[in-house]
Amino acid sequence: MTVSPDQIPAVRKALRATFATETLDGATPLSGGLSGARLWRIRVGGIAYLLRLETERDAVRDPRRAYRCMSLAAQACLAPRVRYADADDGVAITEFVEARSLTLDYPGGRADLVVELAQAVRALHAIEAFPSLTDYLDALGALVDRAARSGTASAEALAGPLTAWARLRAICANLAPQPVASHNDLNPRNLLYDGRRIWLIDWETAFLADRYVDLSALANIFAPDPDSEALLLATYFGREARPDERARLYLFRQVSHIFHAAAFLVGLAGQARAEHLDGPALDVLHQGLALGEPLLETPRGRLDYALARLRTATANIESPAFAQAARTAR
Repeated sequence: MTVSPDQIPAVRKALRATFATETLDGATPLSGGLSGARLWRIRVGGIAYLLRLETERDAVRDPRRAYRCMSLAAQACLAPRVRYADADDGVAITEFVEARSLTLDYPGGRADLVVELAQAVRALHAIEAFPSLTDYLDALGALVDRAARSGTASAEALAGPLTAWARLRAICANLAPQPVASHNDLNPRNLLYDGRRIWLIDWETAFLADRYVDLSALANIFAPDPDSEALLLATYFGREARPDERARLYLFRQVSHIFHAAAFLVGLAGQARAEHLDGPALDVLHQGLALGEPLLETPRGRLDYALARLRTATANIESPAFAQAARTAR
């Protein structure tokens, strides 16, 4: 296992504290996704664990807050059990979940998956003591500004989306806040299915935020049609959703599109560039991802995905349905 010299003492301390030994049966590096963390699947005494090392810290990526959220979620049986977490060192060891495909291996249909996800988020939002960080829309606004300055997309390509975002932000900022213990990044890579149940992972962006941040992230991926959206909300609330609740979800679905687009654009700085918004449709990309196609493994694929999210949000915000949702949500 290759670890930077400055992190070797912290890793040794973590192994001794957790297993009373520094000897590993094996260590396999894993992809850390977009978080920047370094991950290994380690084996100690024949049992697999996940070793996570934080490599970057900023206003959002703070292990002290992230490990607190992760530990609370694990205590609620929503995240894998935490065996060790030292925020000062940026080292955590958790139970390892052998992931299986939600598309190929999940035993139920789309409705069963929507119900399980809604139940998991309802349990997450019931957790108390998640730390606060900042206003979610303010944080997203800063991310959008970074995306606009990143050079990944031309000013001409971003003109329409930025105007749409300003309108969306103003409307959502006037809604009464509904803060809960929020994961804030429930994309498919942060949902692990082990053959029996779904686990939530990667808590670096978790903090107290509006309940519709998580709900909209799930809706955009797993509940794209009205029936599955209604099932998601009915399961979450334990009753049929009111018109204002459906409208608020519609608004935050656009917030979620903007978040994912901005995050990818920032991450692609210096790797890819778009002069216009053209590209594959979002539903086509989601279908490919569901089938296991490596669409997000290349800069071009990630750029196509960001642009598809931007096109979708912009078109929705400019539609009559958005104006109606804005009136109903208030």
